[in-house]
Amino acid sequence: MHKVLVIAYYFPPMGLSGVQRTLKFVKYLKRNNWEPTVITTENVAYFAHDESLQKELDETGVRVIRVEGSEPNSILSKHGTVKLPSEFIRKSLNRLSQIFFIPDNKISWANKALKKTIEILSNEHFDCLFISGPPFSQFDVFSEIKKHHNIPVVLDYRDLWVDNQFSFYLTPLHKSLHKRKEYSALKAADKVIVTNRRIKEKLINEYKFLSFDEVFILPHGYDPDDFTRFDQIQKPNDKMLITYAGLFYEYITPKFFLKAFKKLLIENPSYAENIRLTFVGLLGKENQNLIKELKLEAYISEYGYLDHLETIQKLMMSDILWIMVGKGKSAETISSGKLYEYFGTRKPIIACLPDGALKMAVNEYKASFITEPDDIDQIKEAIAQTYKLYKEGNLPIPDEKFIEGFRRDSLTEQLAKQLNKVLKV
Repeated sequence: MHKVLVIAYYFPPMGLSGVQRTLKFVKYLKRNNWEPTVITTENVAYFAHDESLQKELDETGVRVIRVEGSEPNSILSKHGTVKLPSEFIRKSLNRLSQIFFIPDNKISWANKALKKTIEILSNEHFDCLFISGPPFSQFDVFSEIKKHHNIPVVLDYRDLWVDNQFSFYLTPLHKSLHKRKEYSALKAADKVIVTNRRIKEKLINEYKFLSFDEVFILPHGYDPDDFTRFDQIQKPNDKMLITYAGLFYEYITPKFFLKAFKKLLIENPSYAENIRLTFVGLLGKENQNLIKELKLEAYISEYGYLDHLETIQKLMMSDILWIMVGKGKSAETISSGKLYEYFGTRKPIIACLPDGALKMAVNEYKASFITEPDDIDQIKEAIAQTYKLYKEGNLPIPDEKFIEGFRRDSLTEQLAKQLNKVLKV
């Protein structure tokens, strides 16, 4: 069996969607003749921790080596799960961090992870190094690894690096430094994995030394096991239940959907009175205030952050799922893991999305009602249409063959094939 050393800052017991891709790869690699060992963080302060994901990790028996850093999350580790700040404060802190830390504030942890990796490789043979970003400081620091060991390096882009949707460059120099670091990281890589075609196109167009075959698309997915590990819960009534799972930040906002629902309530109260909206995740004070301003409290259930299995349970008891990404920088490259989890439910989806990777995927899903992200009238009509079809018992059915392509076990099999291709003979 081959051995792969996985470097991943975001990993259980941390929660939220950023940890799941790497966790599921680690879970299924052993079935494909690859034994993973993971280097990740010690306990850190974070917005969510998920014991169900940690339990799933423990059940795999995978060796996990935890490295303590000196980045903000580690310094604040005694606080455990911390409250999500207001969007203004979150964005301000993010901008300040990007001014002073290049490529990001996890650089100190990445340096310690590199030191630990060099120590491990000096005493133990591994066939490959797999690094999942963000944080992209991992890509930056580990571009030096081949000065110490001749080991193949595979980079996994969960998001775009330069000019991603959250990037902020105070000066042209800031952006130039990011590009130089990304250039060095890609030069050192033997294979690059990306979550969608838009990211692949941007990388190949920007870095001419990359060939088409060196960048492989491996999308997010869903784990069939997750849908068998809980008891089904029936809805308490026959009202149509629309559910959103996840966070709101930057230009991912519920305000257009809430205003559309309010408009439906005024124009067609017989529809709206028989619909309930559910939010699973961190809604945020600003959005809670908006709900109050619109006087929608009676139509909304807010559960806060739930662990992964509880979230899936809520999705499965819903009639309609909703996803939203606003029109912002590089929105076409966003590849939300949440959408692919939605696919695993086989539920109809209201998708308020800009042109790009997500919109293309949800269109192929078939059981979807697609609107512009900020068009209140379009969204209102989509809600009304789903309710009409719900009452008729005629909601659309998704394309099963399309859904099967996003099983985590199948995606990990594809990853294993890519790892096989970079093995040093």
